Amino acid sequence: MIRVAGLTKAYNKEKWALRGISFEVQEGEFFGFLGPNGAGKTTAIKILTGQLAPTGGEARVMGWEPWKELARVKPFIGVVPDQANLYERLTLQQNLELYCRLWGLDFKRIDEVLERVGLLKEKRTPVKALSRGMKQRALFARAVLHRPRILFLDEPTSGLDPVSADRIHRFLEELNREGMTIFLTSHNMQEVDRLCHRVAFLSQGIIAAVGAPGALKLEHSTQQVRVLVEGDDGALEEQVLALNGTESAEKIGDWMRRGRLRAIHSQEPSLAEIFIKVTGQELV
Repeated sequence: MIRVAGLTKAYNKEKWALRGISFEVQEGEFFGFLGPNGAGKTTAIKILTGQLAPTGGEARVMGWEPWKELARVKPFIGVVPDQANLYERLTLQQNLELYCRLWGLDFKRIDEVLERVGLLKEKRTPVKALSRGMKQRALFARAVLHRPRILFLDEPTSGLDPVSADRIHRFLEELNREGMTIFLTSHNMQEVDRLCHRVAFLSQGIIAAVGAPGALKLEHSTQQVRVLVEGDDGALEEQVLALNGTESAEKIGDWMRRGRLRAIHSQEPSLAEIFIKVTGQELV
């Protein structure tokens, strides 16, 4: 669905946003494109959605170069930008009617998408009166009106409360189960861990690592477990043991037989910790 090879983008001689990145996204995949602010995530999305031309390299969506063949690409893609760009003085329904006209869609489609994002009761509400979470869901409704095959998301839950973010996550999971390919840029590692099949770490315009979240965690694991054990005096004490080995097995088995084992946790690193390890940068 998406193929990028040696892609570069320079805004001037001193400012390179992308420095030769390469990756592919398969049909039906939920792909995370991760990095701190200024890493080049938004630049990549703008190239893939035809808003910018690259300086060099190749980028194809559905086999086409978006900045050259945007008319061919547009029917297949939906975009949720990093900032709300709805018409504030129009109602939610009026906003979506405008896009129905642009796509040649029946207005009945509006109720369908608003029902899915939980905004059907708000369709006659002016956008300026909607909460931030509602505006973000409205952007999703607009992006999927024409049933795109690929959805591009640029920091879709940035600044949202946990309840609003969870509602959006569940909607995205539904779309992906239905077969939609989703390309997500984010620096929220919990969001990425929940949603993405594979992730790419972008740092200073270079991809530092690509892989499934689980596989990356195993690759960078310390091969240790942390156990919480109840001592003879009833106090809880924490111990760190090797993940495998006879000594660890004997200790854990003994604590279990005596009813002293209270908790056991693997020591897999988080995606944020892996990002820092492979790039030397914080996700801020």
